Amino acid sequence: MTNPTRHSTRLRPEDLEKIRAYLVNSLTRELESNPPPLRKRREFITQQLDEIYKQSQLRLAETLRQQIFRDVLDDLLGYGPIQPLLDDPDITEVMVNGPNQVYVERKGKLTLTNVKFEDDEHVLRIIERIILPLGRRIDADKPTVDARLPDGSRVNAVIPPVAIDGPSITIRKFFVERLTVQQLIEFGSITEKMAEFLRACVVSRLNIVISGGTGSGKTTLLNILSGYIPTDERIVTIEDAAELQLHQDHVVRLETKPPNIDGSGAVTIRDLVRNSLRMRPDRIVVGECRGGEALDMLQAMNTGHDGSLTTVHANSPRDALSRLETLSLMSGLDMPVSVIREQIASAVDLIVQQTRMKDGSRKVTHVTEVAGMEGNTIVMTDIFRFKQTGISSDNKILGQLEPTGIRPMFIERLEAYGFKLGAEVFSAQIAAAMKQRKQQGRRRR
Repeated sequence: MTNPTRHSTRLRPEDLEKIRAYLVNSLTRELESNPPPLRKRREFITQQLDEIYKQSQLRLAETLRQQIFRDVLDDLLGYGPIQPLLDDPDITEVMVNGPNQVYVERKGKLTLTNVKFEDDEHVLRIIERIILPLGRRIDADKPTVDARLPDGSRVNAVIPPVAIDGPSITIRKFFVERLTVQQLIEFGSITEKMAEFLRACVVSRLNIVISGGTGSGKTTLLNILSGYIPTDERIVTIEDAAELQLHQDHVVRLETKPPNIDGSGAVTIRDLVRNSLRMRPDRIVVGECRGGEALDMLQAMNTGHDGSLTTVHANSPRDALSRLETLSLMSGLDMPVSVIREQIASAVDLIVQQTRMKDGSRKVTHVTEVAGMEGNTIVMTDIFRFKQTGISSDNKILGQLEPTGIRPMFIERLEAYGFKLGAEVFSAQIAAAMKQRKQQGRRRR
């Protein structure tokens, strides 16, 4: 390399890029000519990087040298420019919309970063690096891919010709420490009484559907509710990309499989739901119903597999029922809509609506009982709901989660399992009075 400069104070951005590219290219040649064992790859690259830097006779400021070394290691061992974003614990999602536009979600808000790739080819190289170790492929014939990273994060990549403006990457980060119900209460996503009620519903083997939009926190809530399942029950979980973190001992985790290169060998959610029925499950937990497996799930709920849980994409409890109806029609079975509605009404006991609010916060906005059929309509009753009262000066949503005063029809079932929930759980007035008395008691102390 012809030394671009020995004086770091004169370096321009394009000079730094030349240095980084020189180091990456030199290391790539070393790796190709003398490939180290996989377990020693990082050590080898680090040593060679030091050697190449010394031979270049560069004299960069120490902070600048460390930054360039980090960039080079990220490029060769990590996921390039987005690796620091993936390492940031406050970032929950990374979205690459081409080489010059990288967004992140932090605390529920989308933000444009200053991270950039060199060009479309650079983005494609990172996509290949992500998916090749996972046994997936992406090309013009198969321009989309879904996969799960070794740490559990979900990744989706799309390339031309379907991605018109260039290759795109979306990574939903996975967190080893799952959120607890107490944290949701502290965040204002749910109240103590709602949590108490939902725990009773899970233990009492009610069939529960969690409804919500993209990024609303459905999987997080499903994780928490699944944690209420008693430890002496056999649980089968079914997911596209395994995200659930159940701590019970008797859990069988199933994950879908994409087709082989020749298009054969795919294993779908529907295949796994059908297979799970032969595995003697006490509980079936489906990460998300998005196709004909919805009908299989409903039939399982109706034939002795009580206490099943799943999620669907919908913006309200009523929309969730319509979504289940539509998905069931995708099963290919020629069934009248009225029969499907009866299946839904008899199978689903409760819908929990999770919503991502305009301020980025996530809340349970409805807990709704499916109360049966009236004519050709499914009857629903809100047990809890979120009542918005306004917006604060810093654009935060104001409001409270409160009971509607209606006791669910399945209250006797909860009592049969030992849950005798008091009137304060279902009455807004009693709950408010008890909260006031508790606050007064604290002040006296």
